[in-house]
Amino acid sequence: FKTDVKEFLPFLTLGLIIWSFILGSITEGCEALISAEGIIKQLPVPLHVHVLRVVWKNFIIFLHNIVIFPFVLLAVGKGVSWDIFLAIPGFLLLVLNISWFLMIIAMVCARFRDMTQIILSIMQVVFYLTPVIWMPKLLSHRVGQVLLDLNPLYHLIDIVRAPLLGQVPALSSYILAVVMGIVGLAFSTIMTSKYKYRVPYWV
Repeated sequence: FKTDVKEFLPFLTLGLIIWSFILGSITEGCEALISAEGIIKQLPVPLHVHVLRVVWKNFIIFLHNIVIFPFVLLAVGKGVSWDIFLAIPGFLLLVLNISWFLMIIAMVCARFRDMTQIILSIMQVVFYLTPVIWMPKLLSHRVGQVLLDLNPLYHLIDIVRAPLLGQVPALSSYILAVVMGIVGLAFSTIMTSKYKYRVPYWV
């Protein structure tokens, strides 16, 4: 990609680690309610618990994967700055948005079983549209930059990755992540309240 390896390798490493967390959560999240069929039919456990179990599991996997990042920095001779602490609120915003999205798709996939494969196919396309293995600065034309700015996953990944690379994420990325989190959480809560009594029949 005509990029210095010292800049590209940490970027690529973090991109793949964060993407693995997102994709793993979505892949398992589609089946979160279906796989918890026995519990749902026997115990009055809030549906969000089953989704949060998926997020927690993939968070543990994320912690195992992120261990490689310091070695990558050491290999390319790069250090860290105090901006690294901005990754904490960024990751919390990522988890918030992943959680409400998983709650929605878990209910949709419980009702329509074929949706799981459709969602996973869409994620394969989104992977190449999101700067995970390529850097945003490669988009020289304005149209491509506009399409990138409209990609919510780009902003969610950037508010975690940028601080770990010693950069401060754009304010617009934080604003978008917060707005998406609030609106999405409200929508998923309303949806869950409306359909939670039907879920035992769907699974």
